[in-house]
Amino acid sequence: MTETAIPRRTLHDELVARLRRQIIEGALAPGDKINEKALCQTYAVSRTPLREALKVLAREGLVMLTPHRGAQVSMLTVEDMEEAFPVIGALEALAGELACQNATDAEITRIGELHGHMVAAHTDKDRARYFRLNQQIHEALAEAARNPTLTAMRQMLDGRVSRARYYANISAPRWDQTMDEHREILAAYQARDGARLGAVLKRHLANKLETLKSVLRAEDETTI
Repeated sequence: MTETAIPRRTLHDELVARLRRQIIEGALAPGDKINEKALCQTYAVSRTPLREALKVLAREGLVMLTPHRGAQVSMLTVEDMEEAFPVIGALEALAGELACQNATDAEITRIGELHGHMVAAHTDKDRARYFRLNQQIHEALAEAARNPTLTAMRQMLDGRVSRARYYANISAPRWDQTMDEHREILAAYQARDGARLGAVLKRHLANKLETLKSVLRAEDETTI
């Protein structure tokens, strides 16, 4: 992917978003040291806005800042994921229940459209497009919940969990299973069945956690 300079009027938010996306999608991998000079050149920014962006990502748990040693992409660990996933699972379940109560018909239709595009991305084996559509669906559900407090709490963990979601979509069987779960999500949402949607979303996150734990443990075994 060719990167370009960032328009100054959206410098901070755009810089945070681009760095976050690089981490989530693995362009900046767990454990990588962040080359500030190279990123400043890539994005045509000075070190001050870059370091401010890195502080935001550190608060999200995506980056580790060490005095006199700079920034490093946080490792994905089983312990961190076991801590974060049950919380985000509960938040997403609540968002689903509230969305069923508060969503407009147009919002439900929109998620159906996004789901259709996601099915096409899965068929094409386009993981990057699939993941972005997946994210849009989860974000749209949260928005339809009409609860700013819930949205703020969800956003605190979203970067960490989004990275794990992308990372866990490695195996074809798990990807197929995820699609089945999303069909259940759509059906429950279209029926405005909040209890069912909440349960499916919580199970969806729990299954993702188990897949990720298996991947991380297998990687640990190969390094022993």
